[in-house]
Amino acid sequence: MNMKPLWIGASVLTASLMLALPSHQAAAQDFSVCQVTDVGGIDDKGFNETAWKGAQDASSQLNIKARYLESQAETDYAPNIGSFIQEGCGIIITVGFLLGDATEKAAKANPNTMFSIVDYAYNPTIPNVLGQVFATDQGAFLAGYLAAGVSKTGVLGTFGGINIPPVTAFMDGFVWGVAHYNKIKGTNVKVLGWNPDSKEGLFTNNFESLDDGRSFAQNLMDEGADIVLPVAGPVGLGSAALADEVGTDKLKIIGVDADQYLTDPEKQHVYLTSVLKRMDITVFKAVESAKNGTFEGGLVVGTLANGGIGLAPLHSFEGKVSASLMSEVEALKQGIISGSINVGG
Repeated sequence: MNMKPLWIGASVLTASLMLALPSHQAAAQDFSVCQVTDVGGIDDKGFNETAWKGAQDASSQLNIKARYLESQAETDYAPNIGSFIQEGCGIIITVGFLLGDATEKAAKANPNTMFSIVDYAYNPTIPNVLGQVFATDQGAFLAGYLAAGVSKTGVLGTFGGINIPPVTAFMDGFVWGVAHYNKIKGTNVKVLGWNPDSKEGLFTNNFESLDDGRSFAQNLMDEGADIVLPVAGPVGLGSAALADEVGTDKLKIIGVDADQYLTDPEKQHVYLTSVLKRMDITVFKAVESAKNGTFEGGLVVGTLANGGIGLAPLHSFEGKVSASLMSEVEALKQGIISGSINVGG
């Protein structure tokens, strides 16, 4: 692959979620948005499911068709994209960093087909591909600060699915948020599972195994962690199941991508909060621009400032976390937006 992915972190300037310059015109009739998932599946309670919500919102609000194909293995990426090209989809949404190569090849071979890929940015850009990336380290920074203030053991944990930028950005921000708490409070809360400097940490090397989610969380809990951030798609549901069994006095979970209090109703009480990556908003706007003829390739960046990133409500823990700590978290958010607080330390 000749092109290099461009990863965007919290240091990037706020980008508009609106697309403007007309370069592709979509047919008004029989327009469809077609989503290709990664191996986590369409109902992963987070990543793919949130992107699919954007496609469904577009379907209902724009009166268009929405379809998806689930990838069972990485070898399915190119065939699934090819199938949708043959079907004449109005815009193809590919979900995940690992679909970068397959999307690039398909887009270059089919320059009249519009694409948008979640969690990937091409450098240089491709005219018919809109990359969607998110400054998730901003939201995770807030979650790390919050978790440090809530923890009773002074030990937190995190692990990832695969060591790729969209995963480690969450882990970076989480560690940096804890470090900021320690700096402000003079404490020594520790984070197990990730070192942003050495880029070494814990990874399950998959996004599917609930058993791995359980065992990784168990190991972190055995080392003292009472709050764990799994950044591994459905794998994190295994961590939530463990927290449900041992009780939230011993283990709480921080969700990622979607508000997992809502997407994992059976275990909703174990989630302290979730770091929101509002792919539904960016997917909807990409589809809308393709439908109305204003689509252009390039890059859109979700941040705290433009609402592409956020922190979910406390839900079950409302009233159990001090109002002063929540005020500090809100002040941090505004500081990040204004630029007075540097997430990267």
